[in-house]
Amino acid sequence: MSEIIRSNGYLPNFRNKADGLNLLTSLPEQSIKTAFFDPQYRGVLDKLSYGNEGVKRGQARCSLSQMDEPTIIRFIREIDRVLLPSGHLFLWVDKFHLCQGVLQWLQHTELNMVDMVVWNKGKIGMGYRTRHKSEYLIVCQKSPVRAKGIWMVHNIPDVWDEKTPKTHPHSKPLNLQKALIEATTQKGDWVLDPASGGYSVLTACQELNRNFIGCDIEFGEEPIHSEDNRERATLSVVFSGTLLYFGCLQGDWKKVNRL
Repeated sequence: MSEIIRSNGYLPNFRNKADGLNLLTSLPEQSIKTAFFDPQYRGVLDKLSYGNEGVKRGQARCSLSQMDEPTIIRFIREIDRVLLPSGHLFLWVDKFHLCQGVLQWLQHTELNMVDMVVWNKGKIGMGYRTRHKSEYLIVCQKSPVRAKGIWMVHNIPDVWDEKTPKTHPHSKPLNLQKALIEATTQKGDWVLDPASGGYSVLTACQELNRNFIGCDIEFGEEPIHSEDNRERATLSVVFSGTLLYFGCLQGDWKKVNRL
C-alpha cells in the first residue's frame, strides 16, 4: 500500500497538500479500513447569516474553499469505493444536514447509517434562536453490516464531551477520533481522511500506531519528493544493527560509516 501511495505522488503518514478527490481516485479499491470525512460547506453559516459573517466574525471559516453538494457526494462515493467490506466512514455533519440531507449523500453506495455520536464542545458558539454547542458524527458502515468482531470498543458514549484547542477553523476532538480508530482498526491498518483540515486524524494515528493517508487542499504540505521540490530531497538517517545508513527519499541508500 505504501508503494502505491508513493507512486502516485503522495506520502503516507504525512500532511499532504492536495485535492482530496485526486487522492481518493489514486487509491485502490477496498484498501482502507476506516475513513473520516468533514465536508467543508456553509450549512450553518448560511442558515445563521446575519450580515456580519466573515466581516466581524467567522473570517477564518469563510475564507476556506467550500464544497457544493455534488462534490460532497463524489467524495463519499470514492470513499465507499476504497473502503474494505464492513469498513467504517465517520461523517461530520451540522444539525441542518442531519435533518435535511445526509441520506441523499449515501445513495448509490454500499454505506449504511448504523449509529451517531453527538460531540458536546463544552463551549457555546454562534446562533440566534439557539446557540451552537455541538456537532454530529454519523457512523456509516459499508456492507455487509456487522458489529461482532468488527467494532472492538464498547464504552464509547453517544454524547461525547471534549473541549478542543482552536488549532483550525474546524478543529475536531482528538480523543473521540482516537476512540473510534481503536474501535474499528488494528495496529498497522490504514485510516483515511481526504479533507484533513487540522490533521487531528493524523495525530490520532501516530499516537495509536495506525497508518494514515490523507490530505488537505489548503492546510497540507508539499511532499519533499514532488517534482517542484525534487532537488530539495534531504538526507534521512536509519539505524540498522550497528550500521549507520543515509540517503535520499528516492531510496538510494548508501552505507557511510560503522559505529
